[in-house]
Order: sequence, then structure tokens, then C-alpha cells
Amino acid sequence: MQTEVEILSQLDHPNAVKLIEVYDEENYMFLVMELLAGGELFDRIVEKESYNEKEASDTIRPVVDAIRYCHSIGLIHRDLKPENLLYTTNEEGAPLKITDFGVARYMQQQELATTACGTPQYLAPEVIDGKGYGKEVDYWSIGVIIYIM
Repeated sequence: MQTEVEILSQLDHPNAVKLIEVYDEENYMFLVMELLAGGELFDRIVEKESYNEKEASDTIRPVVDAIRYCHSIGLIHRDLKPENLLYTTNEEGAPLKITDFGVARYMQQQELATTACGTPQYLAPEVIDGKGYGKEVDYWSIGVIIYIM
């Protein structure tokens, strides 16, 4: 939990959820996050059933921008999926934001991660293989999301 707090406190991108305040008590830690009342991308995919190429591209572009930012600061998310992409409001065209940095981690330039984590349907083959992987696994997950749309 402490790692997630550190990550969230350093993130500064319009398409990544904002951490507002942390209350750390003896037995509990409370994170006050930005309100994202528009629901999950997952629910919109189910409701819409399918996206044309332009709709999918417009939907995923802010996610790609946010992941590019994360990678530029050495952060890999490792659990991108429609359930972790939330809209700020229910309005058409509302901003989409990445949430749930619980298994995210910072990595050095040439370092490879070996921990198998994330949601199985969105995992890149190299994560499953267990021989080491880099930030590219986030783009694999984005590809799966686009395919689902």
C-alpha cells in the first residue's frame, strides 16, 4: 500500500487518477482520491457492444498518453484493463483516467521485472513466460483493450 501511495503522490498527468490526501492511522490507511463518477470503460464497452476504429482510437488515446508519461518517469502499471480505466463523469467525451496502481512499480532503464502479476486475460506472453519483461507489457494490455472494443 505504501508503494502505491508513493506512486500516486508522484503522478502528474491529466489521464491518471489524482491522490488528494492520505490518512494513515494505526490499523488503517485511507486514500482520498479524485472523484471519477463516470464509471468504468468496461461498462461502456458492454453497453456499446462494439466500437468502430475511430471511436476505439479516440477512447484509447488518452490512456496511451498517460502510459507514455508513466514510462517516461520509469513507472510500469502492469494491470491495465477496462475495469481500471474510469471516466470522470457520465457525459459523452468525459476524460478517461488510469486507476489502480496497486501492482505498478518503478524500473530502471534496462531492468526486467519477473513478478507475474496483473489480470490473466490482459497479460503479455513474456509476463506468463516468467523470464523477465519491461514496460512494453503495458502496450500489450492496451492492445487487448482495443481488440475488445
